[in-house]
Amino acid sequence: MLVGMTVYHCPADGTRSEITALTWCCPVCRGPWDLDFTPAGGVAPNALSGRVDSLWRYEEFLPLAAPPISLGEGRTPLVPLTETVSAKLDYLMPTLSFKDRGAVMLAELARRLGPDRVVADSTGNAGTSIAAYCARAGLPCTVYVPEGTSPKKTEQIRAHGAHLVTVPGGREATALAARGAADGPGVFYASHVFNPYFLHGTKTYVYELWEDLGGRLPDALAVPVGNGTLLLGAALATAELHALGLIETRPRLIAVQAEAVAPLAAAFHAGADDLPPADPAAVVPATLAEGIAIPRPPRARQILAAVRASGGTFLTVSEDRIREAQRDLAGRGFYVETTGVACWAAVREGGRAAPGSVVVPLCGAGLKTGMAG
Repeated sequence: MLVGMTVYHCPADGTRSEITALTWCCPVCRGPWDLDFTPAGGVAPNALSGRVDSLWRYEEFLPLAAPPISLGEGRTPLVPLTETVSAKLDYLMPTLSFKDRGAVMLAELARRLGPDRVVADSTGNAGTSIAAYCARAGLPCTVYVPEGTSPKKTEQIRAHGAHLVTVPGGREATALAARGAADGPGVFYASHVFNPYFLHGTKTYVYELWEDLGGRLPDALAVPVGNGTLLLGAALATAELHALGLIETRPRLIAVQAEAVAPLAAAFHAGADDLPPADPAAVVPATLAEGIAIPRPPRARQILAAVRASGGTFLTVSEDRIREAQRDLAGRGFYVETTGVACWAAVREGGRAAPGSVVVPLCGAGLKTGMAG
């Protein structure tokens, strides 16, 4: 069942909607939804040991009550890279990326709402996750991807039984095509950007760190940012843990973008609260970090506010540093896709930008894209 005050609300204008309406965005401003939800209460880390070994062990903090569908997602290892930097191996998830954290929430919500079909759009990882969890839930699924998406990712989407639609153009054209389909009757739009249930799945990344570190968190969390779903999930979790008195201070959020596509970093360092108006003639440059090459993330204002509130910052990495970081991690035994190495590329050369203890996510497996040329 749905728990808590499960009502969507628009952070921009206050519009509200029942979850059961299948309304995927605010009908007034067409912006993404947030969720009216407050965790039921706290629990000590040592009280979790006998629970299910997946992210559903944090049931007090989730807006969906058990029993859910599951592929055993979550509870990924935390391993040291240096004396101050540790990596969380989210590429060991069932579909080989961290997107499983949010996808399981969307598929479970869809299963309970019973739509005619599920629609998603993605550069690959979110699409593979949605396809897998819809297969697990027995839901018909269509995934829209841009042309040029990694063949390994499209192969995985098809393998899970989803209908694949390849859209000419880039990420923005793909999103527009999916949203057009999502406006049809009986459609659940499993958007990792617009639907806040996805963020409540990604926040379990931080709850696992809190449990594994014995009720504390590192000084900083470095996360790759395109649409910002992992960063906003982390901000949700740290706010909840702090409000419940389960942590004393919140970690800084270090947001990482590729130099080639870094609209949020530019806005942050310019002191802006949002992105500037769109330039319809602008061309999105190519980058090895394809998963975070998002020129206009719909939650830009929220992302910028979350980083500032945490005392964090934005860092950018060049294509050469991405290549070097991927080779370096592979030499340490971690085969990670090019987007997933961005945070290690940002923090590996010293601690001036992120002093103290830092955790970086290794978000996707190298098998999805191969080594950078």
